[in-house]
Amino acid sequence: MFGKKKTKNKSAIGENEVLKARSILEKYKESKSDLERRIIENNKWFKLRHWEVMHSKPSGPHTPATSAWLFNSLLNKHADAMDNYPEPNVLPREESDKDTAKVLSEVLPVVFEQNNYEQTYSDTWWYKLKVGTSVTGVFWNSNANNGLGDIEIKKVDLLNLFWEPGITNIQESKNVFYVMLIDNDVLENQYEELKGTLGGNTFEIAKYAYDDNIDTTNKSAVIDWYYKKDNKLHYVKFVNSTVLYATENDEQYKEKGLYDHGEYPFVFDVMFQDEGSPTGFGFVDIMKSPQAYIDELNDVVLKNAKLACKPRFFIKYGAKINKEQFANWDNDFIDVSGTDIGEDSVRQLNVNPLPSIYVTLLNNKVEELKETSGNRDFSQGSTSSGVTSGTAIASLMEAGSKLSRDQIKASYRAFVKICNFVIENIRQFYDEPRCFRIIGEHGDEEFRTLDNSNIKPQQQGDEFGFDMGERLPIFDIKVTAQKSNPFNKLSQNELMIQLYQLGVFNPQMADQALVLIEGMDFENKNTIKAKIGKNATMYQQILQMQQQLAQVSAMLDAQTGGNIGEQTVQGTQINEQENPTGNMNEGELTKLQSNSLASRNPKAQTAQENAKNKVQNTTRVD
Repeated sequence: MFGKKKTKNKSAIGENEVLKARSILEKYKESKSDLERRIIENNKWFKLRHWEVMHSKPSGPHTPATSAWLFNSLLNKHADAMDNYPEPNVLPREESDKDTAKVLSEVLPVVFEQNNYEQTYSDTWWYKLKVGTSVTGVFWNSNANNGLGDIEIKKVDLLNLFWEPGITNIQESKNVFYVMLIDNDVLENQYEELKGTLGGNTFEIAKYAYDDNIDTTNKSAVIDWYYKKDNKLHYVKFVNSTVLYATENDEQYKEKGLYDHGEYPFVFDVMFQDEGSPTGFGFVDIMKSPQAYIDELNDVVLKNAKLACKPRFFIKYGAKINKEQFANWDNDFIDVSGTDIGEDSVRQLNVNPLPSIYVTLLNNKVEELKETSGNRDFSQGSTSSGVTSGTAIASLMEAGSKLSRDQIKASYRAFVKICNFVIENIRQFYDEPRCFRIIGEHGDEEFRTLDNSNIKPQQQGDEFGFDMGERLPIFDIKVTAQKSNPFNKLSQNELMIQLYQLGVFNPQMADQALVLIEGMDFENKNTIKAKIGKNATMYQQILQMQQQLAQVSAMLDAQTGGNIGEQTVQGTQINEQENPTGNMNEGELTKLQSNSLASRNPKAQTAQENAKNKVQNTTRVD
């Protein structure tokens, strides 16, 4: 983030302002306590440790049964999200920005790749499924690239983020606090003013139920305080009551604020919106109840099965039986004493099996969890009896994935905001050109240079003596999914093969093909239409060139007395169905070539070759 600049003037942000900010932070934290408790509990459900938070936890040494139906549902939804990893496409709002938008479309995926965004995307989706809300932060890291600075995109834990209670949009909050625990020795090495001032942590952050014992005694809470003033976003970093950096204390940023876009650099991606809060609830909250009943019933059924499988016996008091030998099933003989060993001395304890209604109830709860989570068998590739048709299975899978598509579209809307923040950071901070390696249209490595010269506010000059002000290039983001799903890839490939077999890509049928494509709906439809139109235009150009070539050849024939025009037309004519020489045998083809006038006249042969080369160079498709 932003560093250690100091100003000689009187600081606008000092100890008093920081103490007021800490009191606001404490109020925000208190109002967020229920959410923090739910986040920690949901994480236990995700780790299959939900018996620790269930009120009906069995007592004693018995280990309760734990099933992973809830976890399996989350796995399936996370897989759907990763199959539709987003890819940005930048579109200009004005024609003059088309070239810049194209470069941004090529560069943005590289910026995300450099930030390892695929891992961030995966982590935020896990968090969204568990908690109901994931947060992604888009920052400018001035220390990256050896001080040149670069964009930083990372996941933000809701336990470390605090906002004003009662708002539904994070941008409406008066203040936003982002708190991190950092080792004291690291802070003292980075900030000299902190040496000797750090003790124990003075601000407690809610903690997850870790498997490891994490000691925070030698850590301090570093607080990033964001607030809006006069529609400008300002930023303060402080520890305890010591200000480490403040934009209002920095001459470069005190007037314009931290980011020119003026918004908090946090993007909330909500699963199911909760009114009165920028956060929501997720699938764990929905599936808690059926999962709890599944495990309780499962525990009862398994306990009954264990009791039935392990016989127990009543032994009459005073019966002289060696209990150790009796309990050891490997002993063939058991020692007894006396002669009064009767049938009533040892009696087996019979355990009645549970009625089948309880197993049916257990299965019904499993089906309820599948239904409420939208995780039906078809969505996982399984089929019920009687469904054998591949088309029917594919249709059921596609219908079963509509819930996932709806949730993924919500994440795409959040991804658009992330892309906008990235573009705004490029607009503000990319004063120096940056070089990016991209993959070109033909799979080759290409390099693009990008700076903010074309996307910064641009002067429009004077018109009729009036200053027209500045024009700010604005771009729209269209999100497409990378086709990681093999079924989607197969469907798309089969569609292209069918279109090819129908002759849609034949330039002579362009008019009919465009009508057909216009009535269809599939990915990259506009690209296919543009290709068909381009090929049709090229085909018409080739026909015109053939006519011109025939006219030139006829004029040449008139001067030389040959038949170059006829041979040229035969050699360059585009047949609608097949190559005209395709059905000729080798002898006929040789005879046709030997009868050519050009084969007997060297000057005519040279003229013909030049004409062919000219046509080929003119009509070559690069």
